[in-house]
Amino acid sequence: MIEDTSANRFIFQSTPLEGMFVVRRRPIEDHRGFFSRFFSAHEFREVGFTKSVAEINHSFTRKKGAVRGLHFQYPPHAEVKIVSCLRGEIFDVAIDIRKNSPTFLHWHSEIITAANQRSLLIPEGFAHGFQSLTDNVELIYLSSEFYNPEYERGLRFDDPALRIEWPLPAGVISIKDQSYSFVDNYFEGIERR
Repeated sequence: MIEDTSANRFIFQSTPLEGMFVVRRRPIEDHRGFFSRFFSAHEFREVGFTKSVAEINHSFTRKKGAVRGLHFQYPPHAEVKIVSCLRGEIFDVAIDIRKNSPTFLHWHSEIITAANQRSLLIPEGFAHGFQSLTDNVELIYLSSEFYNPEYERGLRFDDPALRIEWPLPAGVISIKDQSYSFVDNYFEGIERR
């Protein structure tokens, strides 16, 4: 075991969207390599993550340019996500869909890589998606709720109302992700808790 010389393993950097944080992991390094923590209930509680982790999911995306998302779940299955990259590089996007939020339908993105030791903490009431910037991307997601297909919905990655500036032309996209409707005047978002 590599000796831990610091009590805090994370730096939480706020974003323009309330409750969303860039999480910078602080690995401990020596001549053998490094040790990095992905989650600590104690430290994440300090920025408002008070729920349990219900699921840990691992995804693999083969092709550069592929887009996954933009997914969310309605209450009572709305989820907090912590997204980290294990291999490759992604353009990670979260959209505020909280009803009556001052940043309703605003989005924030970060480049998340295996090398930069960053994660995104995405609160309830956000849609999430990403574009792979390299081939063979692997992500790990910690989620506060179990996946419930009856409550899952999505936004279109190319919705003109969102104006997301994807860095690459959209490559492989699932049929499900292409089938979501565009945001219209009837989309109210998710009730804030």
